[in-house]
Amino acid sequence: METTLTRKEVLPFLALIGSLIVAALVLDAVLHHYQLVWIGRWLGIPGVLLILLSFFYSMRKRKIIQFGKPKTLLTLHETLTWLGALMILVHAGVHIYTILPWLALVAMLVNVVSGMTGKYLLNRSRRFLAEKKAAYQQQGLTEADIEKRLFWDATAYDLMTKWRVVHLPITMAFVTLGLAHILSIFLFWQWK
Repeated sequence: METTLTRKEVLPFLALIGSLIVAALVLDAVLHHYQLVWIGRWLGIPGVLLILLSFFYSMRKRKIIQFGKPKTLLTLHETLTWLGALMILVHAGVHIYTILPWLALVAMLVNVVSGMTGKYLLNRSRRFLAEKKAAYQQQGLTEADIEKRLFWDATAYDLMTKWRVVHLPITMAFVTLGLAHILSIFLFWQWK
């Protein structure tokens, strides 16, 4: 049975996203079970702080800051974003009754998925296609035959390369909606 890009790269990627959702559901259920739902209400704050800390990678990449190794900051970016998203998902499990927090949550999830696409799928898919092409060349296939066999994998890869076009605007939408949510909390907080 031939290994496909979908089986080797896309399914593990979906499993990573699924693990974020499952971890949030389990943590939320544990908090509910032990009647610690109030903790979930406050997890939004450290979640946002972790996501803000993850922006050091973006600032280093754009030369806004000079410290830190890009590879280390990328790993930190991915880890802090995943943990921050987990905390915000649990925070959202406290049962939000207005549209603004839901919009911010959806924007965050789309942003996390688009970021994972860049990291997880694109780099691995490039290697996968190169390995598969090299294996076909070793088998003595012609370029035309190789192109035919790699057509669907190459098409999937081409679609994945478009992630950068949407990642930044989605990040901006998430930041805007998140700030609007935070500001609305301060406006409608019962300060008495």
